Amino acid sequence: MFFKKNQQNKPETPKQEISTLEDLISPSSFKVSGNHVQINSKLAKTLFVFTYPRFLHANWFSSIINLDIEQDISFFIHPAQTHTILKNLRKSVARVQSQISTESEKGKVRDPILETAHRDMEELRDKLQQGTERFFKLGLYLTVYGNTEQELDKLCSQLSALLESRLVYAKPALFQMQKGFKATKPLGNDYLLVHTSMNSEPLSTLFPFISSDLTSNSGILYGINRHNNSLILFDRFSLENANMTIFAKAGAGKSYFAKLDILRSMMLGTDVIIIDPENEYKHLAQTVDGSFIKIALTSPHHINPFDLPKVGEDENTEQIFRANVISLIGLLRIMIGEKTEFGPKLTPEQDAILDKAIVETYALRDITPNSDFTGKTVPTLSDLERILQGMEGGKDLAIRLAKYTQGTFSGFLNQQTNINLEKQLTVFNIRDMEDELRPVAMYLIIHHIWNVVRSKLKKRILMIDEAWWMMQHADAASFLFGIAKRARKYYLGVTTITQDIEDFLNSPYGKPIVTNSSLQLLLKQSPAAVDALQKTFYLTDEEKFLLLESAIGEGLFFAGTKHVAIKVVASYTEDQVITSDPEQLLEIEKAKQELDSQQNHEKE
Repeated sequence: MFFKKNQQNKPETPKQEISTLEDLISPSSFKVSGNHVQINSKLAKTLFVFTYPRFLHANWFSSIINLDIEQDISFFIHPAQTHTILKNLRKSVARVQSQISTESEKGKVRDPILETAHRDMEELRDKLQQGTERFFKLGLYLTVYGNTEQELDKLCSQLSALLESRLVYAKPALFQMQKGFKATKPLGNDYLLVHTSMNSEPLSTLFPFISSDLTSNSGILYGINRHNNSLILFDRFSLENANMTIFAKAGAGKSYFAKLDILRSMMLGTDVIIIDPENEYKHLAQTVDGSFIKIALTSPHHINPFDLPKVGEDENTEQIFRANVISLIGLLRIMIGEKTEFGPKLTPEQDAILDKAIVETYALRDITPNSDFTGKTVPTLSDLERILQGMEGGKDLAIRLAKYTQGTFSGFLNQQTNINLEKQLTVFNIRDMEDELRPVAMYLIIHHIWNVVRSKLKKRILMIDEAWWMMQHADAASFLFGIAKRARKYYLGVTTITQDIEDFLNSPYGKPIVTNSSLQLLLKQSPAAVDALQKTFYLTDEEKFLLLESAIGEGLFFAGTKHVAIKVVASYTEDQVITSDPEQLLEIEKAKQELDSQQNHEKE
């Protein structure tokens, strides 16, 4: 800033210096020393590769790229003149051949090194002459970053050790660190000029940069790839099925990820239905103007298990009717057929009685396998109880059923359905449902959802939190597995979430549900459960330890045949909507109350 006087000796207004692009992108300081450079407070050291083994296998460089350190990599390929290389090779072959002959005349034992070199050079000469190979000069440079000199030296040693395990050797560019740093920037200038002669075949092992990658042109952002910091963008509906399983210990971030998945899927027009056992999705439902349906003994919301779906174009009434009867029998087995203090398991005879009684119960309302039941009022459990009381061998079953029609549980199931799934997000909350009734509630809700899904084709996601509740009962687990297998046909993706991994995988339907899910997410695990996951997902020991040591929101993400280490990330706005942190939720609620109070005060 300076002043310049004009002809009247008056000072001119100070001139403002204009910032250039270089001023904007340049660091505030840059210091060069013999073994590193310093950019602001960050240190960087450049290594160059100077020796390669005789043989390089494909993808050998992928482990270097996927190394979990901050680094810049560049390589320069300078083509060489084939006739010049052939001339030099001819001289080298003559020299080596002469040396072999001399040692043979002296009676020395043959030298395998000389013979291998002679054979390699002759083979290369043939390929160059035939045009199947080209010759190049390769410069490979790696710049590593650290916060302190000790950290930088440790990272460089780690990188050098990994290279040396493949018989590739590198050295630091001592007293040329500035040139090395510039050589690894996206400028395309080879400042170091440290080259190794290499023909096409070994050079091709550097291409492409093989890295675990799950980036596609469509879908939603699931997180950041911890291998290479790329984005994990994926469309679950592009796979053979859109099902997903999520396994994590309590507090590992599974619900946070699930809500992020819901929010982003809704932005692309997908309808989402959630079974919420712990009231975790209420704030999300309120924020996006979704339906929050509370299912409890005293709740005003009811679902009738006798509901029938609409008949599709490729289906007939008999097919729909019989499938619904089978689902009803499965529900009744959970309600009155489990071996509890209320009685023993159902016998085959009682199973047959139930089947006949259900058909007769529907017949009370003129609903038969071959009739058009569109618009007809379906029966309730009280109707089934009356039919059982009048059937031979059905009185015992009617007594067991009485607690759901006249007893404590009567307000839950013995009513006509009064809910709908018209909004884009619907949450079924079962937090206040007794533990004994939770599997029944989950089965009934999923049965109702399945009827709706079958009646109208639409892109949907069904999310079942704490799915291990259903896996405790064979009929419920079988029903869930059946839906997971058939979901693709109805444009539905089923997401099962659980923290009780042992109960889920010990069920005979647990692993089949996993194998019928194209997407899987494994977040932080407890030592007691990680071995079962390792066997199920065929994890390496490194991946097993990664799950044990992961932070909240970190783990492994599987999509089809690929899997990568993932870190779940959300924007500030998303975080305010999906957070499960009680302290953060209280702050949001407090801010909302203050805002409401301020608005009311302004109105007054």
